[in-house]
Amino acid sequence: MNIDKVSVKKNIELLCFIFVYIILFSNAIITHDNPIALISAFCGISYTILAGKGIPSCYLIGVTGSALYAYLAFQSALWGNLVLYAGYYVPMQILGFFKWNKNLKENKKEIIKISLTKKESIILYLLTLIISFIAIFILFKLGDTSPFIDGITTIFSLLGMYLTVRRCLQQWVVWMIVNGLSLIMWIKVVINGTTAYSTVIMWLVYFLLAIYFYFVWKKEIKNQTN
Repeated sequence: MNIDKVSVKKNIELLCFIFVYIILFSNAIITHDNPIALISAFCGISYTILAGKGIPSCYLIGVTGSALYAYLAFQSALWGNLVLYAGYYVPMQILGFFKWNKNLKENKKEIIKISLTKKESIILYLLTLIISFIAIFILFKLGDTSPFIDGITTIFSLLGMYLTVRRCLQQWVVWMIVNGLSLIMWIKVVINGTTAYSTVIMWLVYFLLAIYFYFVWKKEIKNQTN
């Protein structure tokens, strides 16, 4: 019975992921979307799915997606996101690949997931908020097109990537915040004339995946401790 439930869950997940890719490619064809935005979105979504599954190879795809997204951020004058992806995500994803491979479940190609203590969570969140306000001020002075959202998403993403490499449940809470605000930011970019519809879809999918994998990881960690 349990095996059947697992099988059904996997099939439902697979169908949902295929549906997302169909929407992504259909949108790109219909709207004549930027090819770089499409490839970046494809890599980004694939990376998030594999990361949610706890599979180390996710980082190999993530590096490509991050490099392409950095180029899009450069085109749209989103300097915070540019520095974040080119200067932080790429090296952290390389580090994450090796870190995750050192923390695999026995006889499985999947990582052991952990959760932060309440004290650790509070300290990290407060520190991130303080640095976010500093980043907003700097980006405003640099003429960033969206300093408030860009500043928060940039600094919170630093925390999110750090928690991802550490295999922490709390990463998904951070990604919910980052992905939701990034979705708003890129909708604004598209409204202002940049052709990057695939990027908007990408952030929407990211947001939904963060919610989904939060509950998946939470349940698995709870079962590990029982």
